[in-house]
Amino acid sequence: MTNNPPASLDELSVFLAIVRAGGFRDAARQLGVSPSTVSETLSRLEASMGVRLLSRTTRSVTPTEAGRDLAARLEPILAEARAAVDAAMSSGNAVRGMLRLNVPGAVMVDILPPLVEAFLRRHPDVSVEIMVDDRFVDTVAAGCDAGIRYGERLAQDMIAVPIGPAMQQAATAASPAYLDAHGRPEHPRDVLQHECVRLRFSSGAMIPWEFARDGEELVVEPEGRLIVGTAGGSAAIKAAINGFGLTQGFRNWLEPHFATGALEPVLQDWWPEFEGPQLYFYNRRFMPAPLRAFVDFVTEARRG
Repeated sequence: MTNNPPASLDELSVFLAIVRAGGFRDAARQLGVSPSTVSETLSRLEASMGVRLLSRTTRSVTPTEAGRDLAARLEPILAEARAAVDAAMSSGNAVRGMLRLNVPGAVMVDILPPLVEAFLRRHPDVSVEIMVDDRFVDTVAAGCDAGIRYGERLAQDMIAVPIGPAMQQAATAASPAYLDAHGRPEHPRDVLQHECVRLRFSSGAMIPWEFARDGEELVVEPEGRLIVGTAGGSAAIKAAINGFGLTQGFRNWLEPHFATGALEPVLQDWWPEFEGPQLYFYNRRFMPAPLRAFVDFVTEARRG
């Protein structure tokens, strides 16, 4: 009977990278190695384990049942291992290591970038990788230390920390020229008679237009003459500035254009408020040192 050598951590990490990326080329790009190296490493791992972990076709790579089970059990173990290594590297005064965040595009306009820049200046030995994704994801399964989202329900073993403004507001706007030509809505239902520039989540769902005043809440679904993904929020604003209709977005996105006169507020007394974003992460025994430092930094920034 031949004893196969045990799987190495490097081989298991490559396997998880393939599962996360959904393919060899993307995994190789993320790991900084060649696709052939990734393929050879997986073949070596499957041979040592004596089981097929991934099903490969010319168009896709998907985990087998054994591969799914292995990936699900490995993710938290390797996350703990990375956290332990980060803690050892940061055992002195300096924090070292990589912080990976999964965030929605909404926080990439003016909330997260200044925080990350200030954090990196304080901790010069820390690197940050930001994955922009509007879906609510398991941060560990996505290979990240933490995520940022709005209002989602979290699992019991997760911790949420406010990041950025405590409250935000949705705002509706259009260019003065458009409003002069088509009239100014007096009630949220009036927007149904207007051309509108709308946003769509990466899941395919349209972002509803919400309005609220004096306890009354309305959701309106106008036709979109122009529809863009949430990653193209700035394109939607530019289209509204250029006269293609009404748009709705975060007030903090639109305020600079209100100040210049490029956009005019619409139905301002109907703008709803909602809680600001939350930084969420698993409550685990070994928190990666860069994540711990970032949580402390965010908490300090809110107090300041």
